Amino acid sequence: MIPKEIRLIDEKGKQLGIFSFQEASQKAQERGLDLVPVTTKTTPPIYKLGDYGKLKYQKEKELKKKKLQERHTAPKSVRLGFNEGEHDLNTKIKKVEKFLKEEKPVTIEMKLRGRQKAHFDLAKEKIEYFCQKITTEHKVIQPLKKVPRGLIIVLKK
Repeated sequence: MIPKEIRLIDEKGKQLGIFSFQEASQKAQERGLDLVPVTTKTTPPIYKLGDYGKLKYQKEKELKKKKLQERHTAPKSVRLGFNEGEHDLNTKIKKVEKFLKEEKPVTIEMKLRGRQKAHFDLAKEKIEYFCQKITTEHKVIQPLKKVPRGLIIVLKK
C-alpha cells in the first residue's frame, strides 16, 4: 500500500518536509537515489533518500556480525563416560580448560545407562574428581544436578 503523503529525509539526514509520494519519488529519481522506508508506523510515514542496495548490504553485514557473536558465546559441552579411563579424562580436561580460557561456559555431563544408574554415588565422585583436576580458574554456575538421564554441572571462568 502506497501512502499519499510521506515525511522525507535527504541522504545527509536533513528533513526536507512532507511531500506526496509521487513528488518524493521524483526527487529521488532526480538525485539518482531510492526511497527507503525508515518507519511506516507514524503518520505520515518517514522515508529517506538513499541507496537501497547499500542499506540492504549494511543490514546483512550487521546480521552476520550478530550471528558470529552469538556463535562465539555459545556454551560448550563435554560428555564424560561412566567407565572412562584416566587418559581420556586428561584429554577432556585440556578441552575444558581451552573453553574456559576462551571465557565460554562449559557444561559437563555424564549419561548413566541401565545398571549405571544404581551407582549414582560413583558417578558423582567421578565428576567431582574431574572438576578438581581442572587447573584453570573457574566457578560453578550450576552445581552438580541429577537429571533424568544422568548428572550435569556448568562451569565458567
